[in-house]
Amino acid sequence: MTDLNEYECEMLDAILEAFGIPDSLTRLQLMELFDQDEATAFAMVQALTREGLVVKSGKHGDYELPEKLILKPKGEKFLKEGGFARRYRLEQQKPLEVGGTLAKLQQQNMKLQNIRLSNESEIGMLQKTVNGLQIRQYIYWAMILFALIVGYIIGRLHKI
Repeated sequence: MTDLNEYECEMLDAILEAFGIPDSLTRLQLMELFDQDEATAFAMVQALTREGLVVKSGKHGDYELPEKLILKPKGEKFLKEGGFARRYRLEQQKPLEVGGTLAKLQQQNMKLQNIRLSNESEIGMLQKTVNGLQIRQYIYWAMILFALIVGYIIGRLHKI
């Protein structure tokens, strides 16, 4: 369940709610629900199938929507209990468990400190590069200004 975000959970609940009296949805109805986006519809159907809430019926390829999707009783019960959105909210409320011993945490801490030091040294090198490029840019501007002044002076001397 942790691989689904809140939006996807709401979409899955919307599909479950879309099942009518015959407890089935056709391929056309699924496509209409997803504004003709077959890839998203396929992904959502796969999630429902993985949870065991629906059954695919009719001919379909490996990466195509089935002709018909049938809601299992388990799916109806799951939706009445709050569905995916409720499950997502409950998962978000769980306290984070720290998994690991002190030695593992110290090892991870050292690794993160090494990464930080590496990033700081890279930032320093990049800052030196930026400073060098800025100095080069100032030199170019000075050369351009000098060339304009010399050109102006030469032009004035030719008039005289």
